[in-house]
Amino acid sequence: MKRMAILAAFMALAVACSDDSSPTGPSNTGPIVFTAVLSAASEVPPVTNSESGGRGSVTITFNVERDGSGAVTGGGTANFAAQLSGFPSGSVARAAHIHPGSSGDNGSPLVDTGLTAAAPIALNSDGTGSLTFTGRPVSATQAQQIVANPAGFYFNVHTPINPGGAVRGQLTRTQ
Repeated sequence: MKRMAILAAFMALAVACSDDSSPTGPSNTGPIVFTAVLSAASEVPPVTNSESGGRGSVTITFNVERDGSGAVTGGGTANFAAQLSGFPSGSVARAAHIHPGSSGDNGSPLVDTGLTAAAPIALNSDGTGSLTFTGRPVSATQAQQIVANPAGFYFNVHTPINPGGAVRGQLTRTQ
């Protein structure tokens, strides 16, 4: 009986250790996470005015319905957390979105953060700032399109000086 218990424990350990899921690759369960490195030079056309030193990063988390294989089956929400720096004193963020478009191409806003020109966010006097938006709606179709080809989408932040976009970065799926 003792040998059976030891054998059962050993088998359980062997099964646990043989898990081939990658902790560094995308997961099939839970939220879907994207990141992007933002720069003024990545805008189309590149920003060359006083905001040309703008840069940053964004983490975007989709909380959407998924099936057992990880495929998106329903809509849900998106959370955005952006860090900006290198902007001149007095800069203001007035819009931020996910757009369709590969590097070098522009597209119309697809998933909106809710930031508007009517309620902009002033960056700090040192040209830095954080933008956080939670619970923004994302449809199943939008999520499916972005998950299928993250590099075909970009996130950017718009300012009064650069209404077409001040900093931009292509999406990369991290989870």
